[in-house]
Amino acid sequence: MDYTYPYSWIIPLIPLPIPMLIGVGLIVFPMATKNLRRMWSFPNIFLLNVVMLLSVYLSIQQINKSSIYQYVWSWTINNDFSLDFGYLIDSLASIMVILISTVGILVLFYSDNYMYHDQGYLKFFSYMSFFTTSMLGLVTSVNLIQIYIFWELVGMCSYLLIGFWFTRPIAANACQKAFVTNRVGDFGLLLGILGLYAITGSFEFRDLFEIVNKLVYNNEVNFVFLTLCALLLFTGAVAKSSQFPLHVWLPDAMEGPTPISALIHAATMVAAGIFLVARLLPLFIIIPHIMNLISLIGIVTLLFGATLSLAQKDIKRSLAYSTMSQLGYMMLALGMGSYQAALFHLITHAYSKALLFLGSGSIIHSMEAIVGYSPDKSQNMVLMGGLKKHVPITKTAFLIGTLSLCGIPPLACFWSKDQILNDSWLYSPVFAIIACFTAGLTAFYMFRIYLLTFEGHLNVHFKNYSGQKSGSCYSISPWGKEIQKNKFSLLLSINNNENEKGIFFFFNTTYRIFDNGKKMIRPFISIACFGIQNTFFYPPESDSTMLFSMSILVLFTCLVGIIGIPYNQSGIDFDLLSNLLNPSINLLHPNQNNFIDWYEFFINGIFSVSLAFFGIFIAFFSYKPIYSSFKNFNLQNSFVKGGNNNNNTTALWEKIINLIYDWSYNRGYIDFFYRISLAGGLRRFAELTHFFDRRGIDGITNAFGLISFFGGEGIKYLGTGRISSYLLVYLGFVLVLIFLLFYLFLLVF
Repeated sequence: MDYTYPYSWIIPLIPLPIPMLIGVGLIVFPMATKNLRRMWSFPNIFLLNVVMLLSVYLSIQQINKSSIYQYVWSWTINNDFSLDFGYLIDSLASIMVILISTVGILVLFYSDNYMYHDQGYLKFFSYMSFFTTSMLGLVTSVNLIQIYIFWELVGMCSYLLIGFWFTRPIAANACQKAFVTNRVGDFGLLLGILGLYAITGSFEFRDLFEIVNKLVYNNEVNFVFLTLCALLLFTGAVAKSSQFPLHVWLPDAMEGPTPISALIHAATMVAAGIFLVARLLPLFIIIPHIMNLISLIGIVTLLFGATLSLAQKDIKRSLAYSTMSQLGYMMLALGMGSYQAALFHLITHAYSKALLFLGSGSIIHSMEAIVGYSPDKSQNMVLMGGLKKHVPITKTAFLIGTLSLCGIPPLACFWSKDQILNDSWLYSPVFAIIACFTAGLTAFYMFRIYLLTFEGHLNVHFKNYSGQKSGSCYSISPWGKEIQKNKFSLLLSINNNENEKGIFFFFNTTYRIFDNGKKMIRPFISIACFGIQNTFFYPPESDSTMLFSMSILVLFTCLVGIIGIPYNQSGIDFDLLSNLLNPSINLLHPNQNNFIDWYEFFINGIFSVSLAFFGIFIAFFSYKPIYSSFKNFNLQNSFVKGGNNNNNTTALWEKIINLIYDWSYNRGYIDFFYRISLAGGLRRFAELTHFFDRRGIDGITNAFGLISFFGGEGIKYLGTGRISSYLLVYLGFVLVLIFLLFYLFLLVF
């Protein structure tokens, strides 16, 4: 055993000193800590680099020896109960640690510039460090209890980061929504863990798998109860990985800073659910119904997520639904038993989606230079278009990420998605057809995002969505003082059009965005003394540190697919992924070797690439007309209800398009259904219980009080203190009693 393994327990603890030191510094030396705030980014990135180097070394050992190292120590011992903690280093843990560390490094490097002007810069980096610590602890956990502890820490960090700008009500609501939705899955996960312990008497993965196999083989376990426990475990993964129907928190999570969106969608929170299913797959394989349910949830999620991304206007929400769809592919692969394909797609998708989110952050950064800080405007693709000439590096990086997610070779996602599509034909033709259709749909909505952002024309957007040819925005800069100092260097162009009015920097005056997307510029400042009435500048490219992170992710997106390509020729054996992962768990390929039939691969590749190009063609045809005769046709135009064309076919087509648009734009009405059934139902139940408590419980109590009150009020008049009054009352009662006795005597005799 390599000497490095005994010291692997330090992996989750390496990033932990940063949030601790920042917290202590803000308490003991607040001013010095805040003044030196940018110095905290360097040790943060350095420590994650140490984690990355250690994880790469361990992965090399895994490839060479295919060994598993596990170390545990007892934390609590009571009679027959023993709770152990420790760490597990195997192929799955090695892959996840590399993924978390590499993406985390690039996101932190990117965040140093993206969050530079934010007052919560130190808080952001401390949250990020604790987030990566929690995720590293989760993937190296040795048992279910340890996973659950880090599982909750990951949820807590996501709550803090999604609601990072908590002063905005929409961000505060978003983090609460994510927290509550994940509590549903976490409660199921806890019940499943306790149920499995009741069956096996152990929390350890190895013992748990062996005991369950033995009990099922000897028919010594209640199979219904075992299935229920496995279902509850899967519920936790459904919520964390945003699978249908617990996906509603994911698009709202985009209210956090963009680097957080990149980290959550690439390598941390949503990846935790896929990791949990992959870790527990030996248990799920024993229960065919659970495997069928996993594949069913996966196929529903991938189709549902793709359809919901079709009409979103917010660029980050569109990418969020794209993540949901791709997670559905991974869950489908796990449900089919294609373990290697699922993890391969997890890797390729992580780098591609991180690139896309960081690219969207760069776009938002540039848009804020035009419209000021306003998420409704800076993230709205309707207000974008024609940006390719002004942000060429961001445009190129975003295009590469888009092509990768569409499945265009030789980029990363092509290799992994093609494996899943091929395996789906072996599992179920119906699922395969849906998966292939969604692959084409993915190409369509991804190029829709790209075309609306970089190639679109602003007049088309406003005409179709707002019914006008131009719109108004506010020019408010969050960095007014710094920009004012450099105002002469920012005067890049002057436009003296009569309809375009200049704007003073200190007034929140509206200005017009005109038809040409290339003129999407912000009036910045009018200098009366120089006689300049109209001054404009184009959206700037992002800072070099942000572009550096995107450039590294471009390299990953282009090259990471190599690890999953089997190659065996002339005695050369090259298949990193198969050597790293355990192939025995692949149900669809139990005797998988390192030889690939290139003819079959070529035929399957042509089919999947054809689907992608078909989706891209539809997107180009719909959002960027090729021929002048189609200049006035646009899919967005079809979304506008009440078309003037009297042709029955066109009217039917418009109805179909409107139906799809309404379905997608309103998120499949799932949020509305939850609002009516769950939120509304709970509110009505609360009102009913409140009414019962107020009128029933309190009413009975108040009634007894009133009876006592009026009884006391009546009796107090009898206590006059006069003996003659008491004798009169006494004689009255005696007479009544005599009368009653006499009446009874007459009745009897």
